[in-house]
Amino acid sequence: MVRHVPAVVYHAPVNRVLLTWSDAGTVGPSPSHHGKRPPSDRGPVLRLLEQEESRYDAVVVLAIPTGEGPAQRLVAEIATRTTRAELRLVDVDDPSDHAALFRALAPVVKEMKRLFPGGAWALDVLLSAGTPQAQTLFVILAQAGLLPARLLQVIPAAFVPHPHPRAIREVRLDIEGFPEIRSLRAEIVRLRAEVRARAPTLVGESEPMRLLTTRLARVAASDVPVLILGETGTGKELVARAIHEASSRARGPFIAESCGIFAEGVLASELFGHEAGAFTGASARRRGLFEQAHGGTLLLDEVGELAPRVQTALLRVLQEGALRRVGGEARVDVDVRILAATHRDLAAMVAEGTFREDLYYRLRGATIQVPPLRARPSDLDALIAAFLDESRPKKGARRIEVTRRARQALAAHAWPGNVRELRAEVQRWAVFCEGTIDVDDLAEEIVRGPVPPLSPSIPLEAGRTEPLAEGALTTLEAAVRAAEIAAITAALRVHEGNLSRTARALGIDRNTLKRKLALFNLSPAARDLPSRRPR
Repeated sequence: MVRHVPAVVYHAPVNRVLLTWSDAGTVGPSPSHHGKRPPSDRGPVLRLLEQEESRYDAVVVLAIPTGEGPAQRLVAEIATRTTRAELRLVDVDDPSDHAALFRALAPVVKEMKRLFPGGAWALDVLLSAGTPQAQTLFVILAQAGLLPARLLQVIPAAFVPHPHPRAIREVRLDIEGFPEIRSLRAEIVRLRAEVRARAPTLVGESEPMRLLTTRLARVAASDVPVLILGETGTGKELVARAIHEASSRARGPFIAESCGIFAEGVLASELFGHEAGAFTGASARRRGLFEQAHGGTLLLDEVGELAPRVQTALLRVLQEGALRRVGGEARVDVDVRILAATHRDLAAMVAEGTFREDLYYRLRGATIQVPPLRARPSDLDALIAAFLDESRPKKGARRIEVTRRARQALAAHAWPGNVRELRAEVQRWAVFCEGTIDVDDLAEEIVRGPVPPLSPSIPLEAGRTEPLAEGALTTLEAAVRAAEIAAITAALRVHEGNLSRTARALGIDRNTLKRKLALFNLSPAARDLPSRRPR
């Protein structure tokens, strides 16, 4: 129970507050362990207020009922030094009882915010006054964040030479540094990241998706840069957003921008901002993407399209954690986690000299490979269901069913546009189809397969193909396989077995090309490739 006692109170604005127990003693005999205070010692409360830096707008003094009289005299003297002084009696018989003190201090902590409403106010707690039990509880309340206060200690007068350089000091306890607390917090971060990573933004239960989700959760729990690799349309931005949502920066902004849609000069302004008058049309200062993403995550999509000069500027920002706006001189500090995404082979670009090696290693703190849709055919049904729900115009609308024949055709399709292509196909059904989706309702390229770049052929033994006779029939899977072998063989021959140039010519990632070479048992050496002419 806390009882107010009238005191000298002024209604001026309150910015700094001191909370302390009374150090004036109690009425009656002093405890045996209390020594008599020398006449020259005015006590820790007044000695604190005598310091030049100790200027408070209000002082709240706590006392137990037996100390009310001495505490009132202390408050009266404090009132001559500050704008506002108040005595509060805490109804505790034994000030060494931890449990009783904790119960009594709870309403004090709650009322501190009510007593000093509005604005930014700083609270200091003086630990030098009060029982050791009271000091302990103040430390616990402050460290737990229940009492947002700075803890101060006044060094006893007997140990203070005159003048003393640091008669008052702030008490800091390295609670965060305890190994047990660090490990527990790391485990909490990891578990939260794992739960958030399983959010429904990423659809699929196939083995490649389970591996992706596991890796995503581990990466999200850290703050390292992440390089997200994958073919066009695989959902790299969704993966980036999932990393952000599962990270400690989830409450901060998530900003995504493609580096391939802006000219070099415009991209620098977009990333780093510009000052008024920096160039024609710059009529006002503009914050760039880095500043907009401060405290959160910035996704640089298609990072392989960055011009050399922008690569240099980006590297400097990543190294220094600060930028200068275009046309500006002032340093702007930024706290941003960088995620970079691309469908290009950055390692090959580094080897060719078109991408800075030091920037590549800055961006590649961790690497996540997003699997193409054809690598996870078992996820087709779940993705189709998700896109159908997304495309339904309203609740209660008739559900669209996909026939078995249509599902077989969808499973046999190579999906060069990946998840983005599937989503567009399902959205088309929602517009033009009703009830049931059969083979005739599918897009032509899904039913007939892609147009082969060379004459279709049927795969024979490893490394050899035979042209398909006119009028002959084959399965869609065999036709797709034959077309892929023919296209890869021709591209390897044109580029003399260079994997990087071949992959770019085919519009696929270098790692994808290597997997297909192993799948079709093809050698990248041009001399080992099968002849284009039929034998």
